[in-house]
Amino acid sequence: MNLAEVEQLLEGYKNNEITLDMAKKKFAELPFTDIGFAMIDNHRELRVGYPEVIYCAGKTINQIRSIMEVMITRNNNVLATRATKEIYEAVKSLHPDMAYNELGRVITIRVKPITQAEGIISIVAAGTSDIPVVEEARETALILGNKVQVFTDVGVAGIHRLFARLEEIKKSKVVIVIAGMEGALASVMGGLLSQPIIAVPTSVGYGANFNGLSALLSMLNSCASGVSVVNIDNGFGAAYNASQINHL
Repeated sequence: MNLAEVEQLLEGYKNNEITLDMAKKKFAELPFTDIGFAMIDNHRELRVGYPEVIYCAGKTINQIRSIMEVMITRNNNVLATRATKEIYEAVKSLHPDMAYNELGRVITIRVKPITQAEGIISIVAAGTSDIPVVEEARETALILGNKVQVFTDVGVAGIHRLFARLEEIKKSKVVIVIAGMEGALASVMGGLLSQPIIAVPTSVGYGANFNGLSALLSMLNSCASGVSVVNIDNGFGAAYNASQINHL
């Protein structure tokens, strides 16, 4: 419930349009909604600017559906990450504007306008195999109110491809760099750009990549300044941080 809704509720009570019990019930839901297995944070958007996000991995379909129902009822935009096609098929009837990005495993519902940032977030990915993480980051950045441009398959194995897109990338306010294997692209970008860089190591790579651990350590050990690093395959976390920077 935002400030406008609180004012509307008080006005309704003053004009005898709602009863005291109805008003009490509404105010009781202000901090969170307890649905037994989950306590949905209704104040998160007021505190930090964005509503709660549903992380679908590890949750049952019924749990996800119940959480979505509460969020839709409260007129919240919905972002659900790590959602399988099976989950989407089970919940798509909840809202006519629900969309599913199968590559990024992201469900989105847009029910109210979003404040748009002026700057651009660039998402730069080393290889085509990194695109699932790219799509998670892109969908997250878009629903949080950002202009996004995406550049894929510009990794260090053919670095001339990156140089061909560099002037476009330089127009952005913040850059998300996504790479697996040895994760070298983040250091390269850190040495070329003045913008803050958020690096995302991916689990793409052969055995010695250790499911992304080698890329993570490479990015953490980058000699380029201005590179921060999120967890392996965490396109959502990178885009969330990039959005906060872009909205400053």
